[in-house]
Amino acid sequence: MICTLFESLIIMLIPDLTQPFWFIVIMIALFSVIVGRYFLVSGLFYLVFYRWFPARWKERKIGQKNYTGSQLRREVSWSMVTATIYAVVGTVTMLLWQRGFTKIYTDIDQYSLWWLPVSLIASMLIAETYYYWVHRWLHLPRVFKLIHKVHHQSKITSPWTAFAFHPLEGIILSLALPITMMIVPLHPVVILVELSVMTLSSVINHLDIELYPKKFHLHPIGKWIIGATHHGLHHKNPKYNLGLYFTFWDKFKKTESPIFNATFEKITEKQP
Repeated sequence: MICTLFESLIIMLIPDLTQPFWFIVIMIALFSVIVGRYFLVSGLFYLVFYRWFPARWKERKIGQKNYTGSQLRREVSWSMVTATIYAVVGTVTMLLWQRGFTKIYTDIDQYSLWWLPVSLIASMLIAETYYYWVHRWLHLPRVFKLIHKVHHQSKITSPWTAFAFHPLEGIILSLALPITMMIVPLHPVVILVELSVMTLSSVINHLDIELYPKKFHLHPIGKWIIGATHHGLHHKNPKYNLGLYFTFWDKFKKTESPIFNATFEKITEKQP
């Protein structure tokens, strides 16, 4: 009964997107949600770690240069462009779902409950693989100069850096989840969880302050998870640490920074 009500609610809330008016309305609504999420998460992290308690986290800071107002404005401006792209792609994906071109399902009973976490893990692993190899391509000299250089203008990252991309990069990165939706059956709840994880992970990785505890990089689970130190080193030396959520591709392809362990240990010597 609950599943049926949930399915009906989703169908009722999303109008026919083949109609231009409703396509634009949903696109604007998605843009508002994406921007709101960006300012909520990035803003909260910025206030806590850069405004309210910077002294407490000073020892965990990876870069030592000051974060300037001009960088903040630049990153927010690029992020608004990225949010627009994500909103368009998200609306198109909804339209594809309505037309039956995706494997999105709304009735939880269609698959077992165990499929929810399994599909989430599968989708994140696909995203990781897609991102790693696209990221390597983005660092080819000609491609980097044309596209990826925008993101790497932030040599000292911040919570606001998380979605500061060139429009072409924003389009390329936005395609990972829609492609996955055409291959893997995903419930809307799983999609929302993955989008939330993506936002939180991106902000944490660009925070330029290491949040994970001492020896986390040696933990059986922790050693596979990317944090601020791991990604911060990528912004210092772009040929290393190319992963999104996990380190397994970097480890397998030997693109993990040779100074990562030593840097993580040095930064986490003192507890905040």
